[in-house]
Amino acid sequence: MAEKVALPLLLPNPPPSKPLFPNNHHSQHHPPLPSAPPISPLLQDLLLQSPNTSSHSHTSHSPIPRTRNRIGKSRDPNRGKPWSHHRLSLKGQQILQILLDPLFDSAKLDEVLLQLFEPSQEELSSSVESLSFDVSGIIKGLGFNKKCDLALSVFEWVRNRKDCELILNGSVVAVVIGILGRQGRVSSAASLLHSLHKDGIDIDVYGYTSLITACASNGRYREAVTVFKKMEEEGCKPTLITYNVILNVYGKMGMPWNKILDVVDGMKSAGIAPDSYTYNTLISCCRRGSLYEEAAALFEEMKSAGFSPDKVTYNVLLDVYGKSRRPKEAMEVLREMELKGFVPSIVTYNSLISAYARDGLLDEAMDLKNQMMEKGIKPDVFTYTTLLSGFEKAGKDESAMRVFEEMRSAGCKANICTFNALIKMHGNRGNFAEMMKVFEEIKICQCNPDIVTWNTLLAVFGQNGMDSEVSGVFKEMKRAGFVPERDTFNTLISAYSRCGSFDQAMVVYKRMLEAGVTPDLSTYNAVLAALARGGLWEQSEKVLTEMKDGRCKPNELTYCSLLHAYANGKETERMRALAEEIYSAAIEPRAVLLKTLVLVNSKSDLLTETERAFLELRKRGFSPDITALNSMLSIYGRRQMFTKTNEILAFMNESGFTLSLTTYNSLMYMYSRSENYERAEETLREVLEKGIKPDIISYNTVIYAYCRNGRMREASRIFSEMKDSGLVPDVVTYNTFVASYAADSMFVEAIDVVQYMIKHRCKPNRNTYNSIVDCYCKFHRHDEASMFVNNLHKLDPHISKEEECRLSERIRKKWL
Repeated sequence: MAEKVALPLLLPNPPPSKPLFPNNHHSQHHPPLPSAPPISPLLQDLLLQSPNTSSHSHTSHSPIPRTRNRIGKSRDPNRGKPWSHHRLSLKGQQILQILLDPLFDSAKLDEVLLQLFEPSQEELSSSVESLSFDVSGIIKGLGFNKKCDLALSVFEWVRNRKDCELILNGSVVAVVIGILGRQGRVSSAASLLHSLHKDGIDIDVYGYTSLITACASNGRYREAVTVFKKMEEEGCKPTLITYNVILNVYGKMGMPWNKILDVVDGMKSAGIAPDSYTYNTLISCCRRGSLYEEAAALFEEMKSAGFSPDKVTYNVLLDVYGKSRRPKEAMEVLREMELKGFVPSIVTYNSLISAYARDGLLDEAMDLKNQMMEKGIKPDVFTYTTLLSGFEKAGKDESAMRVFEEMRSAGCKANICTFNALIKMHGNRGNFAEMMKVFEEIKICQCNPDIVTWNTLLAVFGQNGMDSEVSGVFKEMKRAGFVPERDTFNTLISAYSRCGSFDQAMVVYKRMLEAGVTPDLSTYNAVLAALARGGLWEQSEKVLTEMKDGRCKPNELTYCSLLHAYANGKETERMRALAEEIYSAAIEPRAVLLKTLVLVNSKSDLLTETERAFLELRKRGFSPDITALNSMLSIYGRRQMFTKTNEILAFMNESGFTLSLTTYNSLMYMYSRSENYERAEETLREVLEKGIKPDIISYNTVIYAYCRNGRMREASRIFSEMKDSGLVPDVVTYNTFVASYAADSMFVEAIDVVQYMIKHRCKPNRNTYNSIVDCYCKFHRHDEASMFVNNLHKLDPHISKEEECRLSERIRKKWL
């Protein structure tokens, strides 16, 4: 498998810019602005170099004699301020009021607008700027009053005049682009700039910045970057506002930190100093990659530059610490914020609650909710959803549902984020019927599934090993009109690797790069998790080295994957060495790392190391989650340590944890190896009664319990139940029967099972044939063992010569 992994070690740049203005001849008249964005991507709507100039038809209105100007400087004194009609001329105000009249007949638009052009030629010649300002103000006023279609009609009317290039300055174009952007008509906005450029009008910085803003506001981030690149290529210098918008876009895209710094360096090289908005945006960019150190440095730099942090600054910094699972630092920000006289808002508390919930400190999170209520701040849907998600992640479903009921009782309406959290909760517990009920309730509550809903379904089916469902959901998602984005690709990589489809996970990764989507920290962690599941620790170390070289800053989840890679690759000593780095704080001992140490040590059957990790977790004040407790239960159960197992089980029940299928499977395993083996089936019945769907491990464990004790009829009954439930028996299922029959000297029955499994397309493995050969030898029936191997090709036509030789050598050694 290792040879198949060919990961590009360099992060690609943003997708290359395509020609913004196509190099074609312009038509004889202006095309009308489309009412809805076309299906084709924005990239096809944008420019090439300077077009040819040619005449085009206009209405017969008298032209304004004036030398042509390059659009470039906006003289709008009201730019950046709320719109006000008081800055319009008296005539402009009168025309605006006529157009705002609900009874206005759009058929009279020509008649009304002509009034702007009624003064004498000489008067007009001296007041072009005033006229442009009136046109801009009228369009802006109509847009402000939600008469967007009429505003666009006014623009088209002016544009069809022969003197339009004198009137349509940068301010007017930017206003129209802004209106289209707010309506979600980004492609129409791009087509407008395309058309203006074809008409020989040079687009200025305000037009470009408005289009970039329109793209960004509508989530079309890659297209915003394309426009920014084209703007620079055209020699149009970005302003501070342009840089601030594109930095925000880079943050939303999750661009690597070094790419964001490249933009900042370009800004400073152009002599443009950052303002407080720039610093707030840069701190916000630190959220996605858990870049809390960089955020703290920016916060100090902002103060050194003479800017006073405002409420937004503190809230964003607090959110960075929250998403980085650093609740203590988040609380320090809150204290400083209050000392500076800023009153914490619902946004502040939601970020704090998120910080504690992400770190599993749910009691503290609930205390913060109560604290905000005491201050008169009412929890909102984000507060409740954050707490619900926190309890779900900890495995405390009853507490999660109590939060949900409290939310409903408070009259707080669930949003799509709430439904996504519920889908995740039921899906993670294998309650697919409940999960689909929630999915249906989304429609009843007049919500629409979003990209996170689909990503959640992909993740749920992926972690349950249901690869056909993963593919089905992905197809449905695309059919519903959703375009895969970075988080979708990351989820698919994780989902397929969980299903054991490692090659498919790598295909998704390559497709992601081909789609021009830049990998981020989550992508690296998804790839690392995929490598870890295959035990590919050498590849994992290479990816970590690449990340440390500046491609992407590793976080605690990165090291969690490395621990799993060592555990699955049987590299116990490497795992211990990394554990010591964590315990010694060379790598900060975050809660998730200590929980992972509990898990990997339990999986590796290292009892002392597992107990040490669990004690470290408790000693450092972290609450164990369902995964850590299941790991303890598992290792104690495997070692038949009933007292310890019952202590963990009692703790789980007392602490309000919802027992998961993994919990029950561990209990079934423990009982199946004990004298009280019948309790394995009793536990299986309990699982079914709770509405949880048992997996193949559940059934295989109960089958083993009966086979081990010679109760083959009961084992066969469970086998039939498993098939009736829709599960396909695997090689472990069949090998359990083969080994049990052979151990009782029932070789005919054992060979019948082999025939049955081959017939049902389950390929026997080494353990299958080892069981039969070893038992023949155990009963001193070596000749029959040799005969079995010599005739094996009749039973299994696909058996290799090497396997036959291996079995013959095994018999020979047993004979000695």
